[in-house]
Amino acid sequence: MLRGLWAYRGFVLGSVKREFQSKYSNAVLGALWSLLSPLAMIVVYTVIFSEVMHSKLPGAVDSHYAYSVWLCAGVLTWGLFAEIVARAQGMFIEQANLIKKVSFPRICLPLIIVLSATLNFAIIFGLFTVFLVASGSFPGWIYLSILPVLVVQVLLAIGLGMIAGVLNVFFRDVGQFVTIAMQFWFWLTPIVYPATILPADVRPLLEWNPMARIIGAYQAVLVQGATPDWRSLFPVFVLAVVLCLFGLRLFRRRAGEMVDEL
Repeated sequence: MLRGLWAYRGFVLGSVKREFQSKYSNAVLGALWSLLSPLAMIVVYTVIFSEVMHSKLPGAVDSHYAYSVWLCAGVLTWGLFAEIVARAQGMFIEQANLIKKVSFPRICLPLIIVLSATLNFAIIFGLFTVFLVASGSFPGWIYLSILPVLVVQVLLAIGLGMIAGVLNVFFRDVGQFVTIAMQFWFWLTPIVYPATILPADVRPLLEWNPMARIIGAYQAVLVQGATPDWRSLFPVFVLAVVLCLFGLRLFRRRAGEMVDEL
């Protein structure tokens, strides 16, 4: 499988480049359009929750931009997770012509999605980083500790996406279910609201939400300048690896049936 990926590395990189160019080549603002949707969401949430509802962050966070940074840390990183899962659950159906080619290593498709989504995320998060520096909110060298968190998040997303993608070939309702489930999952994760506003008997349930731990790690670094709780993230890493391995196994075992179904 790895030899196939290496042999088709030109195809993978070319596909990522074509996706990027087709998305932004004819747009006046170019890659900035990828920022407008999350930016609009952040502005709305900041006005509603911070200004209207007077939401405040727990702890001694005195910065005027603390809530906006906290919100961006959650919304932007959730956007990467949601994009990978959403695209991966439909990748085998959308690329049916490639799937039917015997010589084509089908594992290239998840890799293309991960690289393309990560490139879009890098642009958005790069602009966000510029805002952190300009506003005096940049956390310093601790900023680099978000890279391992990003790896865990991508593994979790592509693991879920591959499983949903294979199942979606045989049961087309899976795609609709994933879309609805992601909407609920967003609001069940402390992204817009801090976990402290939840009832005390509900907060322990967040421990079962892997994205709550991942988003919390981003927010700890970017808002408080604190090191992520690696002990808390380790079970999420194990879960992400298990999902990836299960997704690969499911994909390889059902590849022939997928071709017949498509």
